[in-house]
This record gives sequence, structure tokens and C-alpha cells, in this order.
Amino acid sequence: MKIRNELVVFLLAAYAALAPLAGVSVAEIGWNAAAALSVFSAMFLFFCLGWIGGGDAKLASVIALWIGADHALDFLVYTALFGGALTLIILQFRSIGLPPQYLRSSWIARLHSTNSGVPYGVAIAAGALFIFPNTAWMTALS
Repeated sequence: MKIRNELVVFLLAAYAALAPLAGVSVAEIGWNAAAALSVFSAMFLFFCLGWIGGGDAKLASVIALWIGADHALDFLVYTALFGGALTLIILQFRSIGLPPQYLRSSWIARLHSTNSGVPYGVAIAAGALFIFPNTAWMTALS
């Protein structure tokens, strides 16, 4: 499965539109952009090493923009933890034989195939959902 560029562009445009409306200062937007660029740099290295896909790198970067500079490192740590757990689960899943009726479903067959990678976007989303309640976006609502 691919992470579509339209999703990343939508999230970027939504941040650009909503951050000023939510009262995020220009300085904070700058720090958040710097955090997103730092995350992109790390993720680009992982992409070059073949550890993640390009969509994963872009998605993690734009999520870091939303998460903010204060929580970007926490986001990366939790994403790595969820990614490690997901990888172990998928490796275990791939080590067992599946009944043919399960392999008829294309997504199960692809997930079970040792020729496909780990869907790291799931770990990125889990890391974001775990951290997001602590961000300024959510604390402003309470």
C-alpha cells in the first residue's frame, strides 16, 4: 500500500491554514517547521537505506509539523517502538502457514508475503495518535 502524495499535501495545507487561525505564533510555526525538516532528514536517511518507503518519510515529516517541536522526539521514539512491535508481529505472522481461504484476500496475501515490506505507515499513525493528546492542539481544547 502506498501513502498518497495528496494526503501529505492536504495535511501540509491544513496546517498552513489552521495554525495561524488557532493562534500559533510565527516563531512556533518556524520551530515546528524545523522539527518537521529534522524528521524528514532522518526519514530520508532511512528511505535511502531501504528501511522505509518515501511516503512514510513524507507522512512522518508532516505529522511532526502538526505534533510540534516540543513533541517531535517523543513522536519518533513512539513510532520506532510501535514499528518494532509491528515488525515482530509481522515476522511471526509470516512464519506460520495460512489456510488458502485467507490467502485469497489480496491484502492478507501481501502482508504474509516475505517479498513485501512492513507497512510502517501504521506505526507512524500509532505514534502520532499516542502523542497527539499531549500537543498544544489538544491542550488548547481543554
